[in-house]
Formats: sequence, structure tokens, C-alpha cells
Amino acid sequence: MATVRDVAAMAGVSISTVSRALSAPDLVNEVTRQRVVDAARELDYRPNPAARGLRVGRTNNLGLLIPDLENPFFASVTKGVQSRARAAGYAVFVADSDEDPAQEIELIANLATQVDGIILASPRAPSPDILEAVAGKTVVMLNREIGDIPSLTIDNADGILQAVTHLRALGHRTIAYASGPVHSWSGEERRRGMAAAAEEFPDLTVVELGHFRPYFSGGYPAADIAVASGATAVIAYNDVMALGIIDRLRQRGVSVPGDMSVVGFDDVPVASLVSPALTTVQIPLAGMGRRGVDLLVERLEGAVDVTTRSEVPVELIIRNSSSVPAAVPAAGAPAHPQ
Repeated sequence: MATVRDVAAMAGVSISTVSRALSAPDLVNEVTRQRVVDAARELDYRPNPAARGLRVGRTNNLGLLIPDLENPFFASVTKGVQSRARAAGYAVFVADSDEDPAQEIELIANLATQVDGIILASPRAPSPDILEAVAGKTVVMLNREIGDIPSLTIDNADGILQAVTHLRALGHRTIAYASGPVHSWSGEERRRGMAAAAEEFPDLTVVELGHFRPYFSGGYPAADIAVASGATAVIAYNDVMALGIIDRLRQRGVSVPGDMSVVGFDDVPVASLVSPALTTVQIPLAGMGRRGVDLLVERLEGAVDVTTRSEVPVELIIRNSSSVPAAVPAAGAPAHPQ
């Protein structure tokens, strides 16, 4: 009996491409799809998920562990995971740890008994605890690197550099950074990016405001400290926090972007709908989810090296929440009164 591996070998494609070509042909270009179909026909391949599951001891389920489903970042990642998993013939069990590192380890253990593989999205637990919890399991990491676990991360350093370069070009010279949870890997990477940007631009003063909850409410104390710091611009750990910063600044009578520019990170859907629209570092969130599933499915089929790591490029999206600081006149315009 022909297997999906036989079809992949004859068609000269990966196993996950065969799955997509046969279950969701719109996700594969026509030339590749036809090559897969021809190979499947020649080999008389007949996919049968139920029988396959019994034959190889598979559940045809994938697990997705996220810190907070209410966060638009993870909602978008989840949609990407679910759409790609469905196309590949898998169901997805989603577990929300509520930003609690201790819960993550228990949830990993629970998922492992019900799924073939697990995607860990931005886990907060300490690395040794996660490595122990996933030992012997097929796992892919999103937005974090731990040991030899295959991972898909974003270019945090470049995202921060793009934001800092933009603010500096506008005339800002004191820029604050509001970091996320203490255990956030991406938050630490962005903090390091701020330090690297400060070294690259000696005329800048970078102010670290501290760690804040990655919620709208976390933006309130961040805004208060930013005002006290004397910064004219603040970069937030994520868009949700950035929106909280803008709201708190508005309450205090601080104009955005007139008195202070605000930049977020993620480009969640609401970022372009608020006023002022948020300048932010755009991450292909749903795309990360889809690529995470591709990597996990290929691992399940034994087609990917366990040390695989990939980095996703990001792009700064400039909107109305950033502008020339009040003390720096725009080209051809008179200086603001002091």
C-alpha cells in the first residue's frame, strides 16, 4: 500500500506539501499540485486519516499552548495554526495558560496525552522546566528559542532598530522602552535591541521603564513613568500596552503625538482603527501560525532536522501616533514655543 512518503518522493516535494495539495489545493501552486496528484494516481494512493491514525498510533490532533487567547497577537496566531492544521488534516486543541508560567508545564503534560505534536507560542516558563516537560515529545516553538527545540522567531532586534531609527529621524533623542513580562523571551530580546540601538546612535538616550503586564492596563503605569523620565517617545512591548499608554497620556493631558510619540509592536488589527492610529512593528502573525504547523507536521513525518530554526522578518508601519517632538520644528515650520 502506497504511503504519503511514497507520493512525496515521487513528486519531489515534502510530505506536508502532499497533505496540502490533496486536502487544500488552493494553498499549493498549480504545477506542484498537479505533480502530487499525478504521483498519487500512479501509486494508487488513497489517504485515509482514520485508518492512518490506527495504523501508526496517531490521534490526528495537534496542541497549541498560548499565554493569553484574549490578546490579539495570540488570537491571530491561533487562526493561522487552525487554518493550516485543518488543511493538513489535523484538529487543534488550544490551551491558554493565562500568562501563568506554572500552568504551562501542567498544560503541556495534559496536551501530550491527546495530540501528536505541540506548538508552544511564546511560553513564559523557565527553559529548564520546559525542556523537562517536552522531553520525548514532538514540539515546535514560536517566538522563543530553547535548547535544540525547532523554533520560528521574529527578528526582534531589527524591529526595534527600525522603530528607533524612525523616531530618531523625527528628532527624538530621549526614547523610553516599556518591556513586557519578566519571563518573556521576546521582551528580553527587544530590551537588548534597545541597548544595541543606543550603542549605534550615541546621540540617543534610552530609558528603560521596567516590566509591565502585557495588557491595556499595563500601559497606565508605563505612561506615568515615561512622562516622569523626560522621554519624548516611548516604544511599548506590544500594541495592547501601547494603546493603554496612549489612553493614560490622554487622561493626563499629554498629546499623542504632539507631546509624546508612541510606537507598538505586533500590528494587531485594532492598531489601525484607534485614534491616533498606532505606529507599530508589523509581525506576520497568522503566517507564523501557518509556518509553525508546517514545521510540526514535517517533524511528525520525520522530514526536518531537530535543530531547525527560522527567523521571520518584520516591518515598521508608520501611522499617526509618532511625529516630530514638540521641541523640534518640522522642516520649514517655526519652532514650537517653549
